[in-house]
Amino acid sequence: MGGVTGVTGVTPWRASPSLRANGVHAHARIAARADGRGGTALPVLDGDGPLALRRTRAHGGEARVLLVGAMSGPLGGDHFTVEAEVGQGARLYLGSAAATIALPGQTKHEAHYDVRLDVADGGELYWLPEQLISAAGSDLRVTTRAQLAPGARLVLREEQVLGRVGEVPGRLTSRLTVRIADTTVLDQELSCGPGAPGGWDGPAVLGGMRAVGQLIVVRPEFAQERPEARLLGDGAALMPLAGPAVLVSAVAPDALALRRRLDEALTVLS
Repeated sequence: MGGVTGVTGVTPWRASPSLRANGVHAHARIAARADGRGGTALPVLDGDGPLALRRTRAHGGEARVLLVGAMSGPLGGDHFTVEAEVGQGARLYLGSAAATIALPGQTKHEAHYDVRLDVADGGELYWLPEQLISAAGSDLRVTTRAQLAPGARLVLREEQVLGRVGEVPGRLTSRLTVRIADTTVLDQELSCGPGAPGGWDGPAVLGGMRAVGQLIVVRPEFAQERPEARLLGDGAALMPLAGPAVLVSAVAPDALALRRRLDEALTVLS
């Protein structure tokens, strides 16, 4: 994320008509820095198109930012990118104000939603967006990459709901990669919905459930005292990863049950 110039505040929608005709390309950039007084400053807070950013009330030394959707989407052909960089000693909570709904667009092109997270030594990031809902007829590829220094901390939650109430899902492909220093501790991909490889809704993957989620927790102290692998009630499992990281995977019949299972897992890890 080097080379991002600092702009404090929210930038209005800048998408041109030509971009909109072929899908909207939107970018959100956040940089968090320790302010030297025990708090966290946000020298970069820049969002355009549907990715508006709002700073909310700080919590102790933690800065808090919400992504506020300014329009529907992503639609077919759209490409959204969120980049967050947390410097040494800074703490950032980054969430969203509402669920994201992937919808079919006027074009048949695949939509993309990319998330790039970078956390320095002594930095701490909570990436806790609301659910992503794959509506019928949509086609979305989500790519999340987290790059952490050895002394960084991360809590990352992903929640995906296959279809709205009473409808079949769209096509959804999600790839999640976490690297600590030069080591890849997690690199997984899940594809669901029409056209996905067979078996995605079978007993070995979702087992007929409509909601799936992951929780990644990275803490330096896990290198000395790593939580043991175990089941966390019905539909959730905790698995230690290489290095100071833990993965919780969960499936559930709906979004509320999925959130409950992931919240309970975070409580166990606290």
